[in-house]
Amino acid sequence: MSQNIDPYNNTNSHKNFDREEAYIRAKKRVKKILGFYWHLASYIVINIFILYVISQNLNGEKFWSFNVFSTVIFWGIGLLFHFLGVFGPNFLFGKAWEKRKIEKYLKEENKKWE
Repeated sequence: MSQNIDPYNNTNSHKNFDREEAYIRAKKRVKKILGFYWHLASYIVINIFILYVISQNLNGEKFWSFNVFSTVIFWGIGLLFHFLGVFGPNFLFGKAWEKRKIEKYLKEENKKWE
């Protein structure tokens, strides 16, 4: 009884392995992004509820005070760090942004020389 076993140096098995690794990385990334969006949604809903409850029970205190908005502020800071953890610190000014800006300025310079 003979079995057909592919050798380890088969290039197709390496391609399949690389594709599977890429799929796993992509799946983890999507899961992180989804987790951030759930965090954002809960931040919005819960803080609206908290602010509503506080506004109904102020008893003469000022609504626009630090005590009222402390939860919103500190949770917002945590949400910002979650955002940076998921999308990275280069989200706004990353390599793609740099490339677009360089191309834009090169086009402007080329128009001057034409």
